Amino acid sequence: MSTAAESEPREPKPALIFDDPLDQQSSDDTDRGWGERPGATGDSAADLKRFLDEKPPHHL
Repeated sequence: MSTAAESEPREPKPALIFDDPLDQQSSDDTDRGWGERPGATGDSAADLKRFLDEKPPHHL
């Protein structure tokens, strides 16, 4: 029975990477995704709706 387990291919172990993680750009380092809404047209009614949607509850 041990021969059947040995013949199955094993998944390779992930390689260790010793690079400095601070040298790489993360998604937080970009401006993409910070408050933009798709299809924003600059409409004042849409701006008011966004303001009311994102207003904290203690500002009601």
